[in-house]
Amino acid sequence: MRCGFLTFFCGSRPTPNWSLPKSCGRISANRTSRTPSPNSASVNDVTGQPVFDAVSGEIRTRILSTFILAPPILAAIYAGASYFTLMLALISFIMAWEWGRLCGGVRFKPPGVALVIGTGLAVILTAAGHMREVLFLIPAVVFLVYLLGRRFKEGSPLWLALGIVYIAVPCIALLWMRDLPGIGREVLLWIFGIVWATDTGAYCAGTLIGGPKLAPRLSPHKTWAGLAGGVVAAALVSGLLVGLTGAGFALWPLVCFGAFLALVGQMGDLFESSVKRRFGVKDTSHLIPGHGGALDRFDGLLTVSPVVVAFLLLMGEKIAL
Repeated sequence: MRCGFLTFFCGSRPTPNWSLPKSCGRISANRTSRTPSPNSASVNDVTGQPVFDAVSGEIRTRILSTFILAPPILAAIYAGASYFTLMLALISFIMAWEWGRLCGGVRFKPPGVALVIGTGLAVILTAAGHMREVLFLIPAVVFLVYLLGRRFKEGSPLWLALGIVYIAVPCIALLWMRDLPGIGREVLLWIFGIVWATDTGAYCAGTLIGGPKLAPRLSPHKTWAGLAGGVVAAALVSGLLVGLTGAGFALWPLVCFGAFLALVGQMGDLFESSVKRRFGVKDTSHLIPGHGGALDRFDGLLTVSPVVVAFLLLMGEKIAL
């Protein structure tokens, strides 16, 4: 498991209403021609090319964003716990800010401020070894943000308050896995590689193949082909990373587990899509070209990391409180 990736614009002016002037006078019925124009094929070919170019451009943008942001994240994983904590705290601040804007309104008021501070503090305290305090901090922040949300009447207080659970808990899971003796880095790189492969495989297969929609009410663009593409890509990358480590990890169980995590990650993607649809938002922000915001990019990671921690606990790992 020696590889892994994480990836970190803007609206257009509305078109004014217009109408054609009323016509008057005699209207004659014209005969409808059933003979196709000789230029029809060429027109369709020409109009189809820009669509293909646009799709290819989107894929290139997403992949470019991935390869720009992957090196600093990989460096943070290998540089040590303090660097990884700093990076994760920064990302958690950004995701909490985006969640506050998503569920609490564009105007950033005290409920959103409390959410951002509480989320970042939970990550920092966990890294400092104060896990017991974090167990009390998270429910306290949920209660505080909910009360502030009702006081300032911004967005949905309950959805806003639950943001710290949605963001901080997965970040804490990543911090815990980073400190696993002997395998912490490899586990993180394996997780990041699977999440990156799932997102990329699902996007490429869904965009290039298309087909029936996966959950049109939640996300109108996701397809069954995309789901399959993400699962296949995750399984392949999982096997590749296990083989590259040479650390004696069981290959086929982790290939299957990687495919399962791809399903988990895409369910997390659907969950966030449903939240954005509920609040009438397309992207949580415009920070990452080709992706949207940090939440748009890391939604799969937010669901995958707690599942991996649960698996590790079942395998006998211990969490130090």
